[in-house]
Amino acid sequence: MKNYGVWVGISLLLFSLFMVRESLKYPYYGEYGPGPGLFPLWLSGLMGVFSILFILDSLRKNNKIMFSEVLPKGAALVGVLKVVLSIFLFILISPFLGYIVSSIIVMLILLMPDFKWKISLSTAASVTIVLYVVFNLILDIPLPTNMLGW
Repeated sequence: MKNYGVWVGISLLLFSLFMVRESLKYPYYGEYGPGPGLFPLWLSGLMGVFSILFILDSLRKNNKIMFSEVLPKGAALVGVLKVVLSIFLFILISPFLGYIVSSIIVMLILLMPDFKWKISLSTAASVTIVLYVVFNLILDIPLPTNMLGW
């Protein structure tokens, strides 16, 4: 079955069923009104209903979306693969090199083909520093460190 819409609808339906199950673990009503389970239950239930309607709509003959129409081709596919492989590279090297060095390397890989090296290096370093300051210093979220502690 190559109908992309049906597969997206099935994925959304399975996710909504999972969320319904998880929302039932929380009380529907709280001490002062709606509890923490009310909003997720209704949202996931509505998402399930809409995903069923989306599946039925995708099965109509004049409204089919095929995988070949949605998937990127050519340069767009290369760009998507470059981003996905860069994410995997970051996951692999960040425990050893730390957040700062890993982030700069990965951003250089992504930026160097399209920009001059000075712009790529300054962008990678400044974005890394800003994110480090926000997450590690301001929000106190620990980021991976290397042997030098940075």
